[in-house]
Amino acid sequence: MELTKEQQAVIHSSGNIRINAVAGSGKTTTIIEYAKTRPENSKILYLAFNKSVKLEATKKFAEKGLSHVQVETAHSLAYRYVVRYQNKYKVSPQGLKVNEIVELLRLKGNGEKHTEYVIANHINKMLAYFCNSNKQKVHELDYLNTLRDPKAKAFITPFYDYIVMQTRILLNKMDKGEIEISHDFYLKKFQLSQPQLPYDYILFDEGQDASPAMLDVFFRQKATKVIVGDTHQQIYGWRFAVNSLEQADFKTYHLSQSFRFEQSIANLAVEVLKLKRRINEHQSTIPITGLGRSKALKTKAVIARTNLGLLLKAIEYVVEKETAQKIYFEGNIQSYTYAEEGASLYDVLNLYNRKKQSIRDSLIKGMKDLEELEEYIEKTGDVQLSMMLEIVKKYGNNIHNILKTIKEKHVENDDKAKADMIFSTVHRCKGMEYDSVELVNDFLTKEMLEKIVQKEDDNLDVAKLNEEINLLYVAVTRTKNKIYIPETLIPNELLKSAQIQVLKVNKEEKNESLKFNKAIKDSIKSKTQDSTKEKAYDVESIRNTHNGAYRAWTTDLDDELTIMFYKGASINEMANHFGRTKGAIISRIKKLELEELYD
Repeated sequence: MELTKEQQAVIHSSGNIRINAVAGSGKTTTIIEYAKTRPENSKILYLAFNKSVKLEATKKFAEKGLSHVQVETAHSLAYRYVVRYQNKYKVSPQGLKVNEIVELLRLKGNGEKHTEYVIANHINKMLAYFCNSNKQKVHELDYLNTLRDPKAKAFITPFYDYIVMQTRILLNKMDKGEIEISHDFYLKKFQLSQPQLPYDYILFDEGQDASPAMLDVFFRQKATKVIVGDTHQQIYGWRFAVNSLEQADFKTYHLSQSFRFEQSIANLAVEVLKLKRRINEHQSTIPITGLGRSKALKTKAVIARTNLGLLLKAIEYVVEKETAQKIYFEGNIQSYTYAEEGASLYDVLNLYNRKKQSIRDSLIKGMKDLEELEEYIEKTGDVQLSMMLEIVKKYGNNIHNILKTIKEKHVENDDKAKADMIFSTVHRCKGMEYDSVELVNDFLTKEMLEKIVQKEDDNLDVAKLNEEINLLYVAVTRTKNKIYIPETLIPNELLKSAQIQVLKVNKEEKNESLKFNKAIKDSIKSKTQDSTKEKAYDVESIRNTHNGAYRAWTTDLDDELTIMFYKGASINEMANHFGRTKGAIISRIKKLELEELYD
């Protein structure tokens, strides 16, 4: 294979370097060729992003006869040094659940319902934050600054010192081997031991999403260091990852030519990245050259930003495409119906139906009703539980048959290539590529970005908006041939080509991922009517206390509501701001489909 001048420059470089590589630019090939040119008696460590990438890289290095290259993930390396060698730790596959933390630490609340569970949730998050950080002590962290939901931050602030103390106690129990440890814990233990690894070269892949803990280990090594990634593919900020490419003070090389797709897709990717100039006028983007020539249409994928958006699209697909017999979900299909804490979609459904005896998860079982669950979600910012709650609200008891149909059509990993359609969120398909990609209409749109910038001005959450744009960039660059993209995402007529198909979106259903069938509509409608009957309002009292209750919703008011929702304002805050009832605010949020877009 003929290498580009950019690849040759990397291969013949010396000393510590960083490589900023655009999607599909052959960085793995470049790294392999880099390793081939190093002395055969040298020891080389290649750090892969996850297990699937590790397996693929191991295979490729072996095919090239590079036996002196050892392939690891950060966790597999740490596991060997901490868990296997010390032989006193037992790892919990799923980590501690909230209810287990409550019992272990004998947590006490303040008398309000489920306060101890809310506190336990934040202890769990603080533990993960510390373990992924490069800090030596828990109290060196500013956990409150990581909370984007104002209501969650306000609720937790009085308990902050208590949470810090209990996090330290939990870490101590893990350190002594009294309880099972998390994967994050042994990575932290590895970092704190300040290991010197026996390698001459360390090749760190996907550096833009490295944890500060692993980055600290990497920088401390005496070996020649190579870090490679794409600054525009950082999408794990919510897992406390940092863009280590920006922190590595090494000589910089670029791989700007993509072998995955042709120039029209490259132009689309550049257009997405140009959105960053709206939040940072000094943002620069390197040009992307598309060298791909694939005409195949064998592998087709639907990619969404959120689990909710993806499930809605999958439901639409199995309902409308009766001829489709085989589908596949990247990652374990069960992960789309389970939260990290272990609660399932069926647990939330049983709470919805008031079938307490059928709920398996103790946290959900302790909830009186959906209203209590909503309150818990508001105080913890639990995105996965929020997603499951919204699905239950939309589909009710239709969920059973819907999921049964999806699972019946789902094929196993070995048969992925036989699937008529592959479904994935952006996070799960990172590093993947498909012949054809369709994007779900749940990404941040150019129109919405403009409105946020205009409204917020100097108070922009730049990091979050930057990652939202990165999510769209990663999604559009998964294709090798064609992409189907909603017009709301990139409404630019110049981007139309044989490879880019713009999907028209009905104006009234602009932000809707699925047109409900009549049965589901009726189910939701009846549930909504039943719930509104429980709270009757006197018309005159509404007129007196909510002076905006009968004012028509305008475009400007909708924009204002959207911005407040995006910033995490509570229903009460929005109701007071607009002078309307909470029911009116909830109804408008549903009408605008804000929950699907920004939860």
